[in-house]
Amino acid sequence: MKLLIIEDDQFLSDTIKEMTQAMFDTEQAFDGEEGLFLAQQNIFDVIILDIMLPHMNGYEVLQQLRNESISTPVIMLTAKDGIDDKIKGFKVGADDYLVKPFHRDELLLRLEALVRRSGGEFKENVLIFKELKMNLKTKTVTIGDELVKLNGKQFDLLEYLLNNKNNILTKEQIFDRIWGFESDTSTTVVEVYASNLRKNLKKFQYDHYIKTFRGLGYMLTDNGDDNG
Repeated sequence: MKLLIIEDDQFLSDTIKEMTQAMFDTEQAFDGEEGLFLAQQNIFDVIILDIMLPHMNGYEVLQQLRNESISTPVIMLTAKDGIDDKIKGFKVGADDYLVKPFHRDELLLRLEALVRRSGGEFKENVLIFKELKMNLKTKTVTIGDELVKLNGKQFDLLEYLLNNKNNILTKEQIFDRIWGFESDTSTTVVEVYASNLRKNLKKFQYDHYIKTFRGLGYMLTDNGDDNG
């Protein structure tokens, strides 16, 4: 698999390259114009894109790629409290974001999730978890032969969890991704929807696969521990 790192801090870029060398054949670009040129080749499985870059910033690079219908998954690197950065990144087509500084394991998990999302099952508009199948085109979820009734935001939440299986998603990340653009409500809405999603999955005994990390967030896990 091929990874493109667009980051003007050479030390950080080299560090990311070292972190990911077991998974990816990596190319590096150190300014926005060079990064855009490489990304336009449309040969990468995933792109790590910094926001503050010489010549073109990360938003401009990503906007240009999406305008050219290049759908390579992109993780944007943001400042610690840069909520505006996250929102703007999602609006121009980012798939995920990672807050600096970050841990190696978190980076690898997010890269794995994006690659999985852009793989064969995703391209066929179907996500699969055990006997659960989510059809992204028809917005339906089935377990076995039975339909699971989910409203729009519950569907979006389950999709986000499926795409980040075995990866903790904080309530803030979920809120930013699903509600953040148009909602004036608080992150407590995430707890409400997570609870309702569990209720709808309980009939199939799939509620136990959504693990709660109290005060932090949620994770879809393979082991099905009862976590309340």
